[in-house]
Amino acid sequence: MKALVLTAYGKLEYRDVPEPGIGSTDVLVAVEACGICGSDVHGIDGSTGRRQPPVIMGHEAAGIIVETGTAVKEWRKGDRVTFDSTVYCGACAYCECGEVNLCDNRMVLGVSCDEYRRDGAFAELVAVPRHILYRMPDDVSFEQAAMVEPVSIALHAVKRVAPAGDETAVVVGTGLIGLFVVQALRASGCSRVIGVDVDDSRLELARSLGASDAINASHANPAETVRSLTAGRGADVAFEVVGDTGPVQAALSSVRKGGRAALVGNVSPSVDFPLQVAVTRELTVYGSNMAHYVFKSSVTGGPIPRVSIAELEQLLAEQYPDLELEQAVLEAESSVDRYQIYEMLLLPLERVKESRKYHPEGDVLYHSLQVFDL
Repeated sequence: MKALVLTAYGKLEYRDVPEPGIGSTDVLVAVEACGICGSDVHGIDGSTGRRQPPVIMGHEAAGIIVETGTAVKEWRKGDRVTFDSTVYCGACAYCECGEVNLCDNRMVLGVSCDEYRRDGAFAELVAVPRHILYRMPDDVSFEQAAMVEPVSIALHAVKRVAPAGDETAVVVGTGLIGLFVVQALRASGCSRVIGVDVDDSRLELARSLGASDAINASHANPAETVRSLTAGRGADVAFEVVGDTGPVQAALSSVRKGGRAALVGNVSPSVDFPLQVAVTRELTVYGSNMAHYVFKSSVTGGPIPRVSIAELEQLLAEQYPDLELEQAVLEAESSVDRYQIYEMLLLPLERVKESRKYHPEGDVLYHSLQVFDL
């Protein structure tokens, strides 16, 4: 089969590789769409330490089952599915209490680190255990289903902090997951959501999706601006969705005394943590790792149906009608964070025309693996 392989840091090769084998409880999925996560882009240069070459990256995907293991009875060839990015064991103490994202034996598709290596979905085929599969509703496209994983991460983060309806929230980093956090906060009843980024186009999207205020951190101090918007008090809750020192410090400095903050971004192994801000202001800081108990509702639109993948798609198509993949790659080289907004998707070549039928207003998100066959 063909796959996009990270063969060395900074080097991707579109090449023939062996098809993945499957165990008795696995299925083989023909990949119809796979998102390029910001963590994949940062992994290419080795900065995260979690994409050690050689590896097939890709963990936000959807496709069609083409083969099932001998013990798999609930899934059949031809089923349209998406899947969690977390491969959990189901037997450890964390799994038994439902915290599968903290599984002692956890692996993530498309990740290669010191502890394990698990090839992902930047390929024609990917092997997936049956217990992380989710059936796609008939009215959900493969492209939309590939975004379910980042939706679940946003919903899990908001669930961790549990903001009340009359609270003000700050979202630092309005890339794809940050935009879903904005929607989830609005849907949960947050009275005010403030978006913070360094890119005006991202902030415009955040406003379109429910942010009441937008702060460009390149032109204004986020913490000072948040306080000016909240009568000097600060926000009740903050979400850091980048994973770097500056955004972490901005998020923690923006919340009021006794406030809460969730750290969602994970591209840096360590950051310069503002210890005295957290201690003297008595902040509660939550780590938010992947998701549990929200993936299925993310697929079906369950408890928070107003978190809209389709709405984000349409806004992107309107805002970037002429975007081409080559342009996005060039922009990514100079500003990796911009890549995360577009959440580019890899599609098999034969699916490009089909995806345009789903999205006649513009195919800003949809491109072919073939472009990498250089």
